[in-house]
Amino acid sequence: MAALPRLVCVSSAVLVVWAGFCSAVCVEVPSETEAVQGKDMKLLCISCMKREEVTASTVVEWFYRPEGGKDEPIYEYRKTNHEFPSRFSGRLQWNGSKDMQDVSITVLNVTLNDSGIYTCNITREFEFEIHRPLFTSSRLIHLTVVEEAGEDFTSVISEIMMYILLVFLTLWLLIEMVYCYRKVSKAEEAAQENATDYLAIPSENKENCAVPVEE
Repeated sequence: MAALPRLVCVSSAVLVVWAGFCSAVCVEVPSETEAVQGKDMKLLCISCMKREEVTASTVVEWFYRPEGGKDEPIYEYRKTNHEFPSRFSGRLQWNGSKDMQDVSITVLNVTLNDSGIYTCNITREFEFEIHRPLFTSSRLIHLTVVEEAGEDFTSVISEIMMYILLVFLTLWLLIEMVYCYRKVSKAEEAAQENATDYLAIPSENKENCAVPVEE
């Protein structure tokens, strides 16, 4: 039994290491597709690399296509950041990560004219000893800019469920309190009745109630 605490400590350490490893895992989360006029909008573009693909040079190209128009370059990362002259001049901010798995950009002070299709092209050249293969991927973001933020249906449902849960828990607590109060009251009444019955017994009968002691 003395080895049990040591086993628990080892298992806890393994869980901590495992949790730390899992927290660093890259997840390709899709970008939001609705922006509010006058706010900043992050165009999320994530392309996860495997462990054996870490040594790679990455080139990122961002394009914008208005309704019924053609793709036009707006931003590029090729060892350094470069912003092309466009309607977004001075309103684009690089939000990529150091490992170049997250290559997102942010549009500052979004306008209604910023609605359209944004394309994120990623090209990676892997630095293997024998060959240098290329990997390309593309992400499309259909962005719609609105004047005011609409009510999020999911948040409304969450709030309703929260209030329902609070009401249910309050009622359950009240029921438990009433049940416990009635149970304690019955126990006190029973004890009082037993004490009253005992006092009502004649003194000679009380002596007979005593348990005889064996010699």
